[in-house]
Amino acid sequence: MRILLVYPLFPKTFWSYEKILDLVDRKVLLPPLGLVTVAAILPQEWEFKLVDRNIRSVTEEEWAWADIVILSAMIVQKQDLLDQIKEAKRHGKLVAVGGPYPTSVPQEAQKVGADFLILDEGEITLPMFIQAVQEGKTSGVFRATEKPDVTTTPIPRFDLLEFDAYDMMSVQFSRGCPFQCEFCDIIVLYGRKPRTKTPAQLLAELDRLYELGWRRGVFMVDDNFIGNKRNVKLLLKELKGWMAEHQYPFRFDTEASVDLAQDPELMELMVECGFAAVFLGIETPDEDSLQLTKKFQNTRSSLTDAVQTIIKSGLRPMAGFIIGFDNEKSGAGDRIVRFAEQAAIPSTTFAMLQALPNTALWHRLSKEGRLRSEKDGNINQTTLMNFIPTRPLEDIGREYIEAFCKLYDPVNYLDRTYRCFLMMGKPSWKAPAKMPEWKVVKAFLIILWRQGIKRPTRWKFWHHLFSILKHNPGVAEHYLATCAHNEHFLEYRQIVREEIESQLAEYLAQGVEKPYVAPAKAKAVV
Repeated sequence: MRILLVYPLFPKTFWSYEKILDLVDRKVLLPPLGLVTVAAILPQEWEFKLVDRNIRSVTEEEWAWADIVILSAMIVQKQDLLDQIKEAKRHGKLVAVGGPYPTSVPQEAQKVGADFLILDEGEITLPMFIQAVQEGKTSGVFRATEKPDVTTTPIPRFDLLEFDAYDMMSVQFSRGCPFQCEFCDIIVLYGRKPRTKTPAQLLAELDRLYELGWRRGVFMVDDNFIGNKRNVKLLLKELKGWMAEHQYPFRFDTEASVDLAQDPELMELMVECGFAAVFLGIETPDEDSLQLTKKFQNTRSSLTDAVQTIIKSGLRPMAGFIIGFDNEKSGAGDRIVRFAEQAAIPSTTFAMLQALPNTALWHRLSKEGRLRSEKDGNINQTTLMNFIPTRPLEDIGREYIEAFCKLYDPVNYLDRTYRCFLMMGKPSWKAPAKMPEWKVVKAFLIILWRQGIKRPTRWKFWHHLFSILKHNPGVAEHYLATCAHNEHFLEYRQIVREEIESQLAEYLAQGVEKPYVAPAKAKAVV
């Protein structure tokens, strides 16, 4: 059986980093971990080819070679997913789809011709698909009624990837998150009880990457790496020895809840293992909004103090922010900007709130009749809200545009990055010195030219760089790499402005919706 695995295109997003990747001659930030895991679960006597359309298109020879085409996609990839299903059917192929978007909205893939829907988590539903194929069936829908034990998940088929095209590799230790944020689809897809692999399992995956020659960054793609703190500490204690034994071949990034700041042992272990950055879901500094959306873990202590504690431990924070929560007061965008400046967070994903399919927010808004029927929501930063908010959508959109542009003003970004790295703790370990790749040296020279000579940032750039070299030299390389991110945001903030303004104009031309007002509760009769 010949299986063609196809990963759909991503639109330009905060995470696409085209300008930064261009500097080092790479195409994509991260590989399709889901598809290489699917390849590992399927019978190994089958033949596999993988095409990541973010690198290149499928060739006619590859379409002709395949018996079955398998696609996986997140919601932000939905348009190209549907287009590639149609293209596979045009070539007369059986098509199977899975992943977060088809699991949440399976009818969309069915409408355009998908034959097999492999939904939920593949450890359970892929064996059902395999049996159907071996029995000669040409269609089917496979769903799971339980969550799989991820200790049975095999090592992903990393060998199918075009390594030179990627900036980082991906591995996953856990699935699920213990919290109950109303807008989050992770707990819908993977549950609230974090399930983890064993330390030996994860180390075997790193062994495989090491054997294949990988020596760059690795993203732990867990949606909350510290969801099961006991198990993650067991992993980190094993990983610490593995990294030292292998002379620190990787640098890790991950995502975690902000309560990481309350566990000094955990932060210390992460830094000792080579973790450099952590994405934090902060969402908003407005405590009323955090309470409303049930993000209670962010209300237990000062968010600014928490972020700075994480920085001082030696981890660079990235943070997610959202505007448009119910009953949000005007000026939310400015409050987010002030918080990011005060906390010294260099990179922030910032988007308008979206009701993602099947989340608690989606169900509540549907019950209230507030969903805009033509929009199923996504997680891109260039998309208007897909529901009727409690204040004018135009006001939210304008605030969002201005706040996004302030956050990524080149000088503001450099200043935040500088303050972050001045206070950053440095790792106690040091990787053996080695000659950097020429493409990395070239990228740094381009940054020095653009930000230090060509642009109005020149004075700030050199002042901040020399100050870092004087006061915290151990973080200088990481600091310069973070400065390089400015190249992406300089262009992307203009994309955000143009896209949102265009959608606002279309929205206003259709007639403005009135903000939602909750119906008054009836008074009890005495």
